[in-house]
Amino acid sequence: MRQLLACALAVTAVLATAPAAHSDGPGACPRLSGTWYGDNRARLQQVIDERGTCAGHRERPRPVAAFDWDNTVTKNDVTDATLAWALRHDRLLRPARWTDTSAWLSDAADRALTRACGTGEPGTPLPTSTDAPCADEILQIRENGTTMSGAPAFAGRWNHRRTVPQYAWVPQLFTGRTPAELASYARAARAEALAAPVGATRRVGTHTLPASVRYYDQQRDLIRTLRRAGFDVYVVSAGSEPITEVWSRGVGVDAAHTIAIRSVLDRHGRITPWNEGCGGAPATRGAVIPYIDGKRCWINQEIYGVHGPAAWQRQPRAQRPALAAGDADTDVTFVSDATAAHLVINRNKPELMCRAYDDADGRWLVNPMFLQPLPRRTAPYPCSTTAYTAPDGTHRPVRRHDGSVVPDRRDTVY
Repeated sequence: MRQLLACALAVTAVLATAPAAHSDGPGACPRLSGTWYGDNRARLQQVIDERGTCAGHRERPRPVAAFDWDNTVTKNDVTDATLAWALRHDRLLRPARWTDTSAWLSDAADRALTRACGTGEPGTPLPTSTDAPCADEILQIRENGTTMSGAPAFAGRWNHRRTVPQYAWVPQLFTGRTPAELASYARAARAEALAAPVGATRRVGTHTLPASVRYYDQQRDLIRTLRRAGFDVYVVSAGSEPITEVWSRGVGVDAAHTIAIRSVLDRHGRITPWNEGCGGAPATRGAVIPYIDGKRCWINQEIYGVHGPAAWQRQPRAQRPALAAGDADTDVTFVSDATAAHLVINRNKPELMCRAYDDADGRWLVNPMFLQPLPRRTAPYPCSTTAYTAPDGTHRPVRRHDGSVVPDRRDTVY
């Protein structure tokens, strides 16, 4: 009898500590798994339990969760991986003039690219697999916004919270290709990057680039759990849309829920240097992309149907994501807009980390990178002086919604 009683008590104890099984009944939401920093998993689970349709809120609109892509859902940048593959396989076509590719390409960059890549018939493939100087100039401009000699690659004026020319330049480099062709390059690059060992590198020109990309298991599980719990999950990226769509399918997010730079196509269905506008802005050569405030605009326009100048403004709570996740300053506006949780992957980006560590509403969750996390930043983030990038490109203090200045913050989650 004592043995039977002991067994019964042991079974009861196990059942009491076991995670709740998934059920379609009210109040029974799917459970997160995996290793997270601190109490982040429990806090994310609370959001799922409180906001998901699994909690019995079926009469309400489905809650939205929005994720940046590169270095938020994956380790390393998938657009860069595709560009590197394209350079290694001569997939970029020669423009008639390099200045056709960007409204801000500087004279110095035009000269450097012409000198490195030579001249030839427009529309023919650039021999970047064998022409290292040409590949180098393209990569240097993409990575650093400078030529190999250090000259600024872009000049003029642009709104620094709506675009950055070197991000917009990547889809512009694929001018003349079709979205289907670009997607095929992304699939080939994806296969290589997923097969390469974590931390592996490769040489393109004289540049050393990451060779591997990995989906973060925790983010894949979070997205899957959110979708099972009734959330509409979107990806919002400053990369090229055909490339991002290839990768987002790997976490169950379809093309209709993937928002990135959308190139305007010509009458033959080929990519042009122009991209679609947002918030009342027309199509431009890169002036408005999903970048900082641009991510808010695209979320408001594409998810909530807010058009015109109002799409640039913070919307009422019912028209904002419940959960938003990002890793860089390009994500700070839409991540700040979230109403239930602001999930930040710590890559030491100043404005985002200032807001995360300030934790003004108590809903900011900071997590180290899930693979190869960065060491602790030793100096405080300069929140009170220069961490905010203004539309004119100057650096200013980070301010809360009430106008008060965020004090400098130390890095504590790494």
